[in-house]
Amino acid sequence: MKKIEFPKDFIWGSATASYQVEGAYDKDGKGESIWDRFSHTPGKIENNDTGDVACDHYHRYEDDIKLIKELGLKSYRYSIAWPRIFPDGNGKPNPKGMDFYKRLTNLLLENGITPAATLYHWDLPQKLQDKGGWTNRDTIEYFQEYSSFVFKNLGDVVPMWFTHNEPFVVAFLGHALGSHAPGETDTAMSLDVAHNILVSHGKVISLYRDMNYNGKIGIALNLSHKYPASQKEEDVKAAWLSDGILNRWYLDPLFKGSYPKDVIEHYSRRNINFTCSEEDLKIIKQPIDFLAFNTYEPEFVKYNEETEFVGINSELDNLEKTEMGWIVYPQGLYDLLKRLDKDYGKPNLIISENGAAFKDVIDGDGNIRDDRRINYIYEHLASSHRAIEEGVNLKGYYVWSLMDNFEWGFGYSKRFGLIHVDFDTLKRTIKQSGYWYKNVIENNGI
Repeated sequence: MKKIEFPKDFIWGSATASYQVEGAYDKDGKGESIWDRFSHTPGKIENNDTGDVACDHYHRYEDDIKLIKELGLKSYRYSIAWPRIFPDGNGKPNPKGMDFYKRLTNLLLENGITPAATLYHWDLPQKLQDKGGWTNRDTIEYFQEYSSFVFKNLGDVVPMWFTHNEPFVVAFLGHALGSHAPGETDTAMSLDVAHNILVSHGKVISLYRDMNYNGKIGIALNLSHKYPASQKEEDVKAAWLSDGILNRWYLDPLFKGSYPKDVIEHYSRRNINFTCSEEDLKIIKQPIDFLAFNTYEPEFVKYNEETEFVGINSELDNLEKTEMGWIVYPQGLYDLLKRLDKDYGKPNLIISENGAAFKDVIDGDGNIRDDRRINYIYEHLASSHRAIEEGVNLKGYYVWSLMDNFEWGFGYSKRFGLIHVDFDTLKRTIKQSGYWYKNVIENNGI
């Protein structure tokens, strides 16, 4: 089989998030986060699991970096826990919290691993949630204050920054569906949350530029290519509306300085009226060095009279599904890459999360065989390479995730890691997929 080579400077990485791996939820002055509060609410998380200990990355980061180096990762994407830095959300910073991220970052650099830091991966300080959280415009200013302090401490050494991770999930799952922290169920509120997060992104982009650092900065959205279930006009329209709610609601303000009118009209038909100022739109539309996105599956959509659209992935019995019930359809990544390239002015793109949860098989010698995960990553890398060959500016790929961890509402029941974690002993074991990915990196291709 012919080897598929990636560009020489292609970034090969893997990713984690603070609440999912760090543990030490109340150590060294850290404040309570909305996920601490949410996971301690009975019935919210599968098996009533919490992130109190998670992978204990906070205490075991030195050993984890040895594993990162063994895997040959060029870059490690991690997130900074806001309540570790500002236990109350603003005011007096906590030096012990900042020291942890300095130690982590410097050790990565000493080992030749590029740090890539996310400022917000969902763990808002609970003290700010008590004041309204992301519905409160003051939180935008608090996010700037927090970001400024982090930049002052790490801006000279971290070359890649992500302002936010998946604002759709924060807004929709956290404030419309209620399945994520803080557990609100108000669609109108979720639109305000999404907007305020985007405004805070724009302000922090400007802040970073004003502070004259030399790194790159962008945002990580969660995006999914939407296919109509058929070529009937009603299904085509339904797929486009679904695309608008998940994709264009975030992409259009960032790149075009406007929200999609068809989605505004959709909400208006449900007596949800969304408006925002031109000034806010100008703030959101700041030039970014890259658009990062997390993607796991595309979605097939058909018209539904009551909701206007409905996803039908669960009905597609002809396609392989992961442990999450997500379809395996690598063509969706290729089509998404091509669409972003065409519709949004050929931006620099980074796949900031891609991977799959499967049941791992531990053989008699203790080896962890996960052929299905290898196949998933292989096929998605092949789709990515095809897009690069056709001129798409894809600059990097991060496997989700570095290690098995606290998978939000699913607790510890779903495993995405290249590294297996025994959650009783916290022992780490590199899986077959980890060794396979190491080989991909060494060869810069598949």
